[in-house]
Amino acid sequence: MSDDQLRRAPAIGVPLALLDLATVAADAAPRDALLRSTELARLAETLGYARFWVAEHHTMPGVASSAPEVLLAHVAAATATIRVGSAGVMLPNHPPLLVAERFGTLEALHPGRIDLGIGRAPGTDQRTARALRRAQDVIDGQAFVDEVQELARWFTGDFPADHPYAGLTAVPGGARPPFWLLGSSGFSAQVAAVLGQRFSFAYHFAPDHLLSALSLYRERFTPSEDLDAPYASMGVSVICAETHEEAARLARVPALAMVRMARNERLPMPTLAEADAAAFDDREEAFAAHRLSTYVIGTPDAVVAELAELVRRTGVQELVLTGLFSDPQAQRRSFTLVARASGLSPVPT
Repeated sequence: MSDDQLRRAPAIGVPLALLDLATVAADAAPRDALLRSTELARLAETLGYARFWVAEHHTMPGVASSAPEVLLAHVAAATATIRVGSAGVMLPNHPPLLVAERFGTLEALHPGRIDLGIGRAPGTDQRTARALRRAQDVIDGQAFVDEVQELARWFTGDFPADHPYAGLTAVPGGARPPFWLLGSSGFSAQVAAVLGQRFSFAYHFAPDHLLSALSLYRERFTPSEDLDAPYASMGVSVICAETHEEAARLARVPALAMVRMARNERLPMPTLAEADAAAFDDREEAFAAHRLSTYVIGTPDAVVAELAELVRRTGVQELVLTGLFSDPQAQRRSFTLVARASGLSPVPT
């Protein structure tokens, strides 16, 4: 399914996607989180969401998505039409050849349904980064560009004759999933532009450079064989409930999770009961409020109106909705309410 064929949400004007972190609640296990991701993907498909993405994180007790390729294989096998992909694979952690082999395998098994989102950060803290395979390497700006280009060539084998890998091709190779460059700064936007690839901005955790990054991407975009014009999305955290009071209560879960991270406490995602009982000092309360300032929190109509305004203000072609939940029912209800209020067309089962 091409970008032009994706179902749009009439009340917002663009297709909607979901990004899931496979969060592990304090009263659950990693297996529960992974199965819950699969069920959420099935729900997203029936509701009319265009994509379902998972992210790569490491040594975080509250996040089970450390191996996105493995989780994507399971999710793709459990669904039929929705696009599934990574947001992203952190390229400094993996040799490009291995990424090409893994995503070539996914594309061969689920043709036309796989997205390959690529990030430059390690997806973890520096101590864990040192434990990863390439943690000792310095992946500077140009090295990252070179590795993205190398990754693309592994699918086709079109290395220059004088290249060390000339004559080699990843197997499975052939059809390459669409590339997305993920980022929270102007650097990633420029890489996506120079390489003529799709760009997704992480507004949900780094809002400050949103408009400047999108402007850079559009101004410097160079058409490629993959894309003849800029195509951008942005990640947005959403918590939706029938009442504003309930949505605000659910938002205490990510607030507590963020405060715990600031305290350097490595814990599972807090339960709603833990969030209800949590006490913050004035500094922590201000910190949590600042971190939640990019969240869209409220009733269905209010959330959809705010999302539509974000699209109007930024001109992005897609929104990628995410959010930290410990209660699977609250998470499913939130994304269901947004889908219905925005006019997504349910997919017959």
